[in-house]
Amino acid sequence: MKLKKGDPVIVVSGKDKGKTGKIERVLRAEGKVVIDGVAMYKRSQKKVRGEIGQIVERPRAIDASNVMFLDSESKKGTRVGREMRDGKRVRVTKKGQKVLA
Repeated sequence: MKLKKGDPVIVVSGKDKGKTGKIERVLRAEGKVVIDGVAMYKRSQKKVRGEIGQIVERPRAIDASNVMFLDSESKKGTRVGREMRDGKRVRVTKKGQKVLA
């Protein structure tokens, strides 16, 4: 998987199509990513000593094939590839050939 935690992404298919956010977690074995503010669902939380129970919203994992890396300049999705530069393997955007940190 070429996406990493902290990468800005845009959702390209599904009920949240067009939403953007940063990756919170990458689930490599399942091929899924968790994005802050995307695919939210409600969950009941039991009360803990001294606090009350409540309903909380959490982001659900979505398939990595439904998201694309968000290019900061064009504000559009782009694919990510790998190249060898100066003896190191780096991630590069396919549209602008920009090296990603």
